[in-house]
Amino acid sequence: MGHSLRLRGGRITRNAYGYAILAWIFVVQALCAQVKGGELTFQIPPQKISLDVENQPIVITASGIISVRSKGHDEYVLRLELTADLSDLQQNLTNLLRSQLDKDDRCGDRIAIQSGSLTPVQPSSLAVVQLHYEHYACVKVFGKQTPRKLVGGNGTIQMKLTPTVDEGQTLRLVPAVESIQADGSLGELLRSGPLGDMLREKITRALLSAMQKGTDRSLTLPPAAQNVATIDQAQFRDAGSGRLAVVLSGEARITPQQIQLLRTQWSERVPRAG
Repeated sequence: MGHSLRLRGGRITRNAYGYAILAWIFVVQALCAQVKGGELTFQIPPQKISLDVENQPIVITASGIISVRSKGHDEYVLRLELTADLSDLQQNLTNLLRSQLDKDDRCGDRIAIQSGSLTPVQPSSLAVVQLHYEHYACVKVFGKQTPRKLVGGNGTIQMKLTPTVDEGQTLRLVPAVESIQADGSLGELLRSGPLGDMLREKITRALLSAMQKGTDRSLTLPPAAQNVATIDQAQFRDAGSGRLAVVLSGEARITPQQIQLLRTQWSERVPRAG
């Protein structure tokens, strides 16, 4: 009777509890033996994530790999590589920048974004923006405000964007102007004036927002991996045919119990993802 696995008054008997603990230990030991024999790999299937980036709808496709390997006696390392395909952002960059930067002030700035492009230049990306800019000031003529053009012309700005990860695992984007081609005094405004600062800020913020939302680990990873995985590297990559992707990677120690929990959660999650 002492060896039966039955409930008494709604409670598990002592021996049943002991058997459950032994079963758990055997499962963990078997799993650790599997890891010691090589890497244990979990494929993150592609998932489409719909985002709102600066009021523009964008779709990011996220995928990746989680691998667990042994480093010695009861020491295991989890490695995460998470990839976000930003090609939809590339295709919609011109409209995104237009929604943020186009202006038509009668007595002020008039900005028209003509085109915007993003190209992978591993580990960075190159943003090229073409625009038309005019600045007007209003003066009174016969008692009426009349706009007069002070500055006008076309310009092209090329900016390199490099992703980094700080100590707090926060993804950042470092902009660096590569070249500016512009008519007349517009060049100075783009190089050192508020117009150039605004352009750099808007481009950087739009791309960083898409990267952060598209690589949100809570949307792609099981809870067991979310609590363990760390990110310490980030880079842009050519995903083929000039498609821009950002790749995040990192390593962290993981316990045998966390490995088993990860596998359990993964087996429950993958059928729904497929």
